[in-house]
Amino acid sequence: MRTVPMTVACLLVGAALTGCAAGDDGAEKSAAELLDEANDTMRALRSVTIDVSSARDSGTVTTRLRTDLKDRCTARTTWADKGSLEQIRIGGTDYVRPDETYLENWSGRPVADIRPKQWAKVPADEAQPGDGLAACTWTFESFGTAKKGEATRVGGRDAIALHVTDEADKEGTYTFHVATEGTPHLLKAVHQGGGNVTTTSFGAFDEPLDIRPPAAEPVVDKADVED
Repeated sequence: MRTVPMTVACLLVGAALTGCAAGDDGAEKSAAELLDEANDTMRALRSVTIDVSSARDSGTVTTRLRTDLKDRCTARTTWADKGSLEQIRIGGTDYVRPDETYLENWSGRPVADIRPKQWAKVPADEAQPGDGLAACTWTFESFGTAKKGEATRVGGRDAIALHVTDEADKEGTYTFHVATEGTPHLLKAVHQGGGNVTTTSFGAFDEPLDIRPPAAEPVVDKADVED
């Protein structure tokens, strides 16, 4: 999948996993069964927190996304040298709040009169690649060929590392960490390739979300600025 501003196709659950017990008779599940189980588990979530850190030649970019995986989410993206941008998305509306450094690099954007640390209200369908705005949805699907790696612990839970190669990304390598303790969540994914390393962690599974518009603060409405 892709999310603004960085490519995060490496964050999808795409691994063939073997070696776990399944069913009442303790028989091993097939790779396809385990893969389907992991995909189904993540797609069925009502909420999740996703932390992305991408180390690039130009510096590190981090994003924290709290989402219902539908149309309500909050995000904060921070660039090493280009500031940060906060976002609240509720249905078809984005509320965004940039800092001063981000605004200095925000030339040509529609809301030109916004001040640092002031919320602006804009239609969600106007989000553009490179703006730093995230989608609330997230796609979990299969790809590539996986080899079973080492047992590990992620976020205090037992997991197994899966090393994945994909013909569509000949220079990249992927490592997925799938929980073997409790519900089979995807806990972490790491992609290395093209001089970049992107690490994505998943947590706060199905925890309640209370996402509302900014309260008790002035909000600039894009429609009012452009009239």
